[in-house]
Amino acid sequence: MDHLRETLKECSLPAALEAMGERWAFLILRAAFNGLHHFEEFQSELGIARNILANRLARLVDHGILQRAAMPADRRKIRYSLTEKGYALLPTMVALRQWGERWETCQPAFPVLVDARDRRPVAPVTVHAHDGRALGRGEMIWARPEEVVDGG
Repeated sequence: MDHLRETLKECSLPAALEAMGERWAFLILRAAFNGLHHFEEFQSELGIARNILANRLARLVDHGILQRAAMPADRRKIRYSLTEKGYALLPTMVALRQWGERWETCQPAFPVLVDARDRRPVAPVTVHAHDGRALGRGEMIWARPEEVVDGG
């Protein structure tokens, strides 16, 4: 058990949670993934107070999840867009949404998230082993870096 405690002290989950903050950050990201870019769009879509939105956008920019740039036509208008780091959160967002459908709302979410090519619903997000096997409960453990077997 001491081994587990020591291993979990090095876990990056607390840092990730610090970067994301709370639910408004996730809802802003959902809006960004769906093509919203401007303060007014986020505010209108989410119904979030302006001061809270400004704070959350600044936090996401500070953490490199969103980037902000002045619009060439009107330098006072700011465009927010996902960075590579921000886009890397998409699997997390999809997994949280799927978890909510299964365990909280107990019904399919609307709108349905589909593959753009064939319009079929995306598969459930799963954790995969190095060889592509989907891993289930009891098939994963925490290990120190020196205990990890190199794939070479």
